[in-house]
Amino acid sequence: MVKPIKKEVDKDDLTKEELRLRRSPTDIKCKAKRVLLVQKLQAAKKTAREKARKQRKKEREILGDAAPEKQVPRTIESMRRADETIVDTENDKEFEEEINKDEFESYFDGRVPKIVVTTNQRSTKNAVEFAKVFPKLLPNCEFFHRRKYNLKEIVQFCNNRDYTDIIVVNETKGIIDELTISHLPNGPTAVFRLTNLVMPEDIPGGGEMTSHKAELIVNNFTTRLGHTVGRMFASMFAQDPNFKGRRVCTLHNQRDFIFFRQHRYIFESKEEANVQELGPRFTLKLKSLQKGSFNTSTGEYIHLHQHNMDVDRKKFVL
Repeated sequence: MVKPIKKEVDKDDLTKEELRLRRSPTDIKCKAKRVLLVQKLQAAKKTAREKARKQRKKEREILGDAAPEKQVPRTIESMRRADETIVDTENDKEFEEEINKDEFESYFDGRVPKIVVTTNQRSTKNAVEFAKVFPKLLPNCEFFHRRKYNLKEIVQFCNNRDYTDIIVVNETKGIIDELTISHLPNGPTAVFRLTNLVMPEDIPGGGEMTSHKAELIVNNFTTRLGHTVGRMFASMFAQDPNFKGRRVCTLHNQRDFIFFRQHRYIFESKEEANVQELGPRFTLKLKSLQKGSFNTSTGEYIHLHQHNMDVDRKKFVL
């Protein structure tokens, strides 16, 4: 058996404390002692980082404008893979012309959405209660029990009555796990995986929703696909919110997870504001986006999430 070659370290560069803690935890058979050594190593690293941070702060105070720039933390977002579909909304005139002609533009020009919310067939109480929250969130939104109608019949029903969107809440074995949004009459249709659902009544210190039209914040959608998804959500909300209600809904995209939150805010002063969460709270992950409405067999997919897309954690689609 060939023993691995250990890298030699000049002991003169190490302090007595570092030499004492130089021993690898994997060499210790006793678990209690091994855990104790790991804790000491972690504490020593933390102390060294804090000492270096304070030293850099002193240097910045002494040097002033001539000081080196602050170190930027390395995060998954900062190390994101370059993507040719990322859009510069301020300078990309071609993209601006595209969104001015897409299927959602009329809603930003004053058209009022008309939305239907339903559940899967044989839905439980949990799915029905969650679906009934949407009429409180979205303007001009109605809830209908699914009964035994299939989706094609529901789409035809909605098209005949000038509905603009359908939202379907789906559950598996009593657990809500999917949300489908279809824009009528010609799509697109988006399917999301839904997780981390917390109902309004389960939020500690949560408030009651009022009937005021809510403001909307759509944040961090940077690619062409992301802008399509963001505009789909934005088209279902009122474009003339009632600011007296101080309600604001947020759809924040981070690492392709879309976090939904709703708050009520109040300004304590010109610089400070307090917020109270109203709920519900949930997370969405885009599974597919296709042209048309509910055509899983012959529909043309704009995006279809596959398992191999999760291998590279630094690549995002939204």
